[in-house]
Amino acid sequence: MAAICARPLAASVLVQLLRLIEGMDPARALVAESLAYATLQGGDEHAQWLAARRAAPRDLPAGRLHVTRVQDVLHLEMDRPGTHNAIDAPLRDALREALDLAVFDPTIGRVELRGAGRTFGVGAELAEFGTTRDPARAHAIRMQTLPALAAVRCGERLVSTVQGLCVGASLELAAFGRIEARRDAIFHLPELAMGLVPGAGGCVSLSRRIGRQRTALMVLSGRRISVETALAWGLADSCVDALVD
Repeated sequence: MAAICARPLAASVLVQLLRLIEGMDPARALVAESLAYATLQGGDEHAQWLAARRAAPRDLPAGRLHVTRVQDVLHLEMDRPGTHNAIDAPLRDALREALDLAVFDPTIGRVELRGAGRTFGVGAELAEFGTTRDPARAHAIRMQTLPALAAVRCGERLVSTVQGLCVGASLELAAFGRIEARRDAIFHLPELAMGLVPGAGGCVSLSRRIGRQRTALMVLSGRRISVETALAWGLADSCVDALVD
């Protein structure tokens, strides 16, 4: 309740958006999500978060996506050391390119997505928030670069192995396909505290997996979800015992 009171406009937009896109074609729903996200990007609640956030560390490494193919399986590994695989613009663009390849190449039967190290991914790189202050331009950029626009077309061919933190945009992307979770996986959507809604496809991908009520619960409460709860809700499809070295 405290989180909702602190960010009432973002909370209201989230609920309206989830109601609006229920049953909507996923590609169209992603456009609606982006427009809602853009609205909040230009709002006071997000501006307050931007003003209060800590200065970002300098000289962060650019994200890399290791792409290999073995027979009909496309292997994708997100790798950004020192950032828990936070998705920056280079990594985002590489993900979109690789997923587009899977969409257009019918000989690719499976896309396996992983994160290097002990963390699947902590979502979008926070240092890049506020880079584009024009909401209309930000929406236009998302419609060209958002990996979710390709992931939604991959469907069940996309399989993510999740370990450690699976947060924000990382979770939103993985939820478009099958999620095989390690026992140490933790699922979290922190966007409300930023005065935003999930904007990397999560309002679409999660609501179609766990329903709009549970999606709203995750966002509005900021609650972290364990593997057990994720399996019970259908957020994760299976649990893999072995941990990543």
